[in-house]
Amino acid sequence: MQLGLENRTAIVTGSTAGIGLAIAERLVAEGAEVVITGRNQTKLDEAAAKIAGHGKVRAILADPATAEGAQALIAAVPDADILINNLGIYEAKSFTEISDADWHHFFEVNVVSGARLARHYFPRMLEKNWGRVIFIASESALLIPGEMIHYGMTKTAQLSIARGLAEQTRGTGVTVNSVLPGPTRSEGIAGFINSVVENKDAPVEEQEAEFFRSLRPLSLIGRLIEAEEVASMVAFLASPLAAVTNGAAIRVEGGILPTIV
Repeated sequence: MQLGLENRTAIVTGSTAGIGLAIAERLVAEGAEVVITGRNQTKLDEAAAKIAGHGKVRAILADPATAEGAQALIAAVPDADILINNLGIYEAKSFTEISDADWHHFFEVNVVSGARLARHYFPRMLEKNWGRVIFIASESALLIPGEMIHYGMTKTAQLSIARGLAEQTRGTGVTVNSVLPGPTRSEGIAGFINSVVENKDAPVEEQEAEFFRSLRPLSLIGRLIEAEEVASMVAFLASPLAAVTNGAAIRVEGGILPTIV
């Protein structure tokens, strides 16, 4: 399927690994010129080299979780057709151990970073009468995990921002949506699963099975999602083919969420 992303410029934050990198790769393969961002120059260079063979990619050393980092990115790329707010962090921590600093840090990284960038790029999309803003949220936005309430809070906040922005797109060619992945294979997922399962000395495959059996029992697929599977949905939503999908929270979570949520 041709998605019609040729000659479109896309920014993907937090794109040196995991879902962000997979999204960047897919958008480049579809003909978009993609800007990837990261905080580590070595990892950024490695990611850019991996993608570059498939199309146009530009790497910007910037951290939108800080006001200075967001301004650095905006200065380097003042205009974009597609903004993918993927930057995010997560951890397992007992609610009573989540400090004030933890709450502020998670909100700054997961929520404010995307709001900062949307504040700049969204009005320009409205002026051009075309654009896509996509927040990479999580199934945890709707089914808050007890072991990471601070993370779930930030993902719910992303849904609110996305829907509020979508309300301002009436009659335009701009859309704003959220994507809700479930547990996805990434650099940090093995450590996260190990931190929440009981049998921490079991092989990785057994730990994953225990995780879904004990902590995510509603999953219909019963396995980790591959980053490329999330990227396929994001690429479609970023394309002209998804013109009538707006203000939506799209589930890519393997059936963890009940229909009524």
